[in-house]
Amino acid sequence: MNVRRLIPAAALSCAALLGLTALTACGSSVAGARKDGRLDVVASFYPLQFLTEQIGGDHVSVAGLTKPGVEPHDLEISAHQTARLNDADAVVYLKGLQPAVDAAVKQADVKTKIDASTLTSMEKHGNEVGGHAAAHDHTSGEEAGEDDGDHGGHRHHHSEAGDDPHIWLDPVKYAEVARGVGAALAKADPAHAADYRTNTDTLVGKLHVLDQEYAAALKNSTALTSRVFLTTHAAFGYLAERYGLTEEAINGLDPDSEPSPARIKDLQKMAKADGVTTVFYETLVSGKTAKTLASDTSLRTDVLDPLEGITHKSRGTDYFSVMRSNLAALKTALSAK
Repeated sequence: MNVRRLIPAAALSCAALLGLTALTACGSSVAGARKDGRLDVVASFYPLQFLTEQIGGDHVSVAGLTKPGVEPHDLEISAHQTARLNDADAVVYLKGLQPAVDAAVKQADVKTKIDASTLTSMEKHGNEVGGHAAAHDHTSGEEAGEDDGDHGGHRHHHSEAGDDPHIWLDPVKYAEVARGVGAALAKADPAHAADYRTNTDTLVGKLHVLDQEYAAALKNSTALTSRVFLTTHAAFGYLAERYGLTEEAINGLDPDSEPSPARIKDLQKMAKADGVTTVFYETLVSGKTAKTLASDTSLRTDVLDPLEGITHKSRGTDYFSVMRSNLAALKTALSAK
């Protein structure tokens, strides 16, 4: 990117002397500071951008750091984005998801820093979250020689466990984050606090309806033939726990990691024991491993979107439509025989 094109003429001499790190001090227009009275907010990636736009309405201008189609975990911050961040009124991010963003936010001179990870409870998840068929518990335990402890008759394997950032895929946790963001925006812009509260209540209400839909179709349904679903990477642990399911992930929390041969063998046995019919993959990460596993085990494949970004490949145009597409895909896979 040609940085000089972004710098007003009056600021060029200042930039030359102080370098890129001083761009915001020399000319606020470099970072696109707003002059229309709206709160200028930078959001680290799509779920937080969507949430902030819903709550802020006409009172905020929200810019996302992660472009559509870019895997959020892999984001690198450019000099222009650093300048954009420094000139913002507020930043909304999720600590632990994007290391480059965490580092940039830590050094940024932003008055309001909203860390979504502090607005709800975070958990450690591994390749498997939830309980599953006793047949698989017995087989896995014997072959691996492991005892992860008994949790009400269900085994929890937290291999490669780490803090799971995927809180937005649980509508209840996402609503908790919405409450916190709404309160932070009201504090940062008290003149419009009443509107932020109203918009927050509206969003939380929609998330409550979505939660009820998921619970009716999954947690409280007697039509499911299996409660285990298989995914590319462990993005759906919170969702699985919320609705009484088990997520088995080919990879762990890192979508780019490669499964071991032993892991693949275990998944093949698990699929048979737990009546799994479908291997889910996602749009922003290669589905090659998922499709190979499905072919080797005569299973179907389908998309389960972790909603880290909206593209033309997404099965929906926003958070709610994609979440409902995910629900339809899960219901179909778990009801199939």
